[in-house]
Amino acid sequence: MSTSNSFSNNMRVIHRYLGFFLAGIMAVYALSGMLLIFRDTDFLKQKKQIVQMIKPNASEKEIGELLKMRQFKVDKTEGDLLYFRDGTYNKSTGKAEITVKELPTILEKMTHLHKAKTEDPLYFFNIFFGFSLLFFVVSAFWMFMPQTSVFKKGLYFTLGGIVLTLILLFV
Repeated sequence: MSTSNSFSNNMRVIHRYLGFFLAGIMAVYALSGMLLIFRDTDFLKQKKQIVQMIKPNASEKEIGELLKMRQFKVDKTEGDLLYFRDGTYNKSTGKAEITVKELPTILEKMTHLHKAKTEDPLYFFNIFFGFSLLFFVVSAFWMFMPQTSVFKKGLYFTLGGIVLTLILLFV
């Protein structure tokens, strides 16, 4: 058996078993990726009331920082009570009442896969998964002999996928 043929067979075997191993991971990533499309909507989210004590007499900027709310803005003030989107803040007591909308726990955990940062242990998992998918891309070209029509058609489909992605990125 030639070295080239042996390499091709090894690529096919690794591709096959890595594919079976990653099938479950890819299913979870696919579902959570679709959920992330709706992250700026209330789709599947549940309302939750939070009461938090923060610094009394905080400035508008401090309130936003202490409550970890981006683009914080006070809509109206009535005495000591400040009203903002999804909540209130009492200047004299420091009591903030907020209504947040969150995904159910399991869905939140699933979407966290996509948002893991370098300090998160999932970071290593995402790196492994990314390299595995990259291996899939490369090893797919060893699944068929280069002189076959299936391989040549596959190259056209690959080119089509690249072109479609570029069009979607720049449109």
